[in-house]
Amino acid sequence: MSRVSSKVFALALIAAPVWGGDLPYSEPVFTDHPSAQIELGQLLFYDPILSGSKTVSCATCHHPSLGTGDGIALGLGDGGIGLGPERRVDADNRPEQRIPRNAPPLFNLGAAEFTVFFHDGRLEQDATRPSGIRTPLGTEMEAGFASALSAQSMFPVLSPDEMAGHYAENDVAQAVRQGLLTGPGGAWDILSKRVEDIPAYRAGFDAVIGPEPIAFTDISDALAAFLDFEWRGVASPFDLYLRNGTDMEPAAMRGMDLFYGKADCASCHSGRFQTDHQFHAIAMPQIGPGKAARFESHARDTGRMRVTGKASDAYAFRTPPLRNVAQTAPYGHTGAYAQLEGVIRHHLDPVTSLRTYDLSMAGLPDTDGTDLQITINTDEIENIAAANVLAPQSLSDAEINDLIAFLNALTDPQSIRGALGIPETVPSGLPVDR
Repeated sequence: MSRVSSKVFALALIAAPVWGGDLPYSEPVFTDHPSAQIELGQLLFYDPILSGSKTVSCATCHHPSLGTGDGIALGLGDGGIGLGPERRVDADNRPEQRIPRNAPPLFNLGAAEFTVFFHDGRLEQDATRPSGIRTPLGTEMEAGFASALSAQSMFPVLSPDEMAGHYAENDVAQAVRQGLLTGPGGAWDILSKRVEDIPAYRAGFDAVIGPEPIAFTDISDALAAFLDFEWRGVASPFDLYLRNGTDMEPAAMRGMDLFYGKADCASCHSGRFQTDHQFHAIAMPQIGPGKAARFESHARDTGRMRVTGKASDAYAFRTPPLRNVAQTAPYGHTGAYAQLEGVIRHHLDPVTSLRTYDLSMAGLPDTDGTDLQITINTDEIENIAAANVLAPQSLSDAEINDLIAFLNALTDPQSIRGALGIPETVPSGLPVDR
C-alpha cells in the first residue's frame, strides 16, 4: 500500500468499526483527581503496609522498571524475595504456590472505557448492584468505591498468594482464612486501621476526606487516582500519526496495514487501546498452578467460565490492551510467551501452537529446582484446543516483523517512565522496591 493510501486507510480507522463505533475519533476520557489524593496513592502503591506480613507492595508485582508488571510468567507474592526476574522463594516463608496468572500491565486503566478488570473479568462496573460493582463478594461487597478501578486495586490484598499471606502468619491472613473480609474486624478494616495509625497518612487523608476515619474505600480511591494519573499512554508514534498525520517508520506503517487488514488483529484488538474488552478462547497454554479454590486439587484455569458458569466461556480470557505491549512481556494469562514474536505466531495457528508448546517459550521458567516450578498442564491440552475460536492463517516472516514494528509503535516513552515515579521513602518506613 502506498504512503498516501496508508494515511487514508489509517485515518479512516478513526471512524471505522474497529474503533468501536461510527463516531469520529476523540481523545480518551480520564478523570481529574486532587493532587493530594494522587500523591497519597503513590505512597500507598509502593508501601508494603498493605500486605499482611508487610513485605509486599502493589509495586512488587507491578513495577515501572518492568513495564508495570513483574517481568516473569507467574509471579511470587507473599513468600518471595527480590524484584522481577531475580525474585526467589524465601526459604523461611515458602509460599504454597506461584500466583496463578500473569501480572497485567496498568497503562490507561483510568480511561472511562475500562469497566471490566482481571483476566477473567470477575470485577466489573454494574449499575444494577447496590455497590455499583459486580465482584466475587456479591452482596458482601462494600459500597463507596469511586470506580471499578478503585475496587479492583484492593482485591490483591485479600489473596494469600499475592499480599495477604498464608493462614495464621499475620492478622490479615487470619481474617481472610475465616472469611472475614468486609466490615469491622475484616481484612480491609485491619488494613485501614494500619494506615490510620501512621501519622503521615492520617495527615495526608485529612487533606482529602477531612477528619473522618479512613475507610478502605478511601485507600483504594487514592490508589485508583494514582493509577489513573501515573500511566496514561496516549502519545505513542501511532497516536501522533492519528492526531497529526506524522508518519511512523515504514515497517510500522506496513504493520499497521496488516494489523487492521490481512492479519485481522483488530477483530479483537479494536478501539483506542486495541481491546474490545471482551473474552475469547484462543488456546493459550496453561502453565502453573491454575485457578482453583484451596479445596480443589486441579491445575486448570477455565477463565471466564469461572465467572459466568457458561460452558461457552470455557478457556476464554479478556482481550488485553496493547499500548506499551512491547514493554510488558511475558504474554498470555500465564505469561506463556516471553517474546512478542512467540505470541504472534501462536495467534496464527493456536491449536498447533498449543500442542507443540515448550516451556522454554515462557517468561523465565524455573530450571534450577530452587524455585516453585512452572509446569505445563498436559491433561488440559485437548480441552483448551476444543474451545479455540481462531482459524489458522499464514503470514510471512517479513510480515510478522512488520507487525512487531507496529506494536513497538504503540509505545509511549513518557508513560513507561511514569508521571511521579518511585518515592524515596514511604510513611510506614518499610523498604521500597526499586
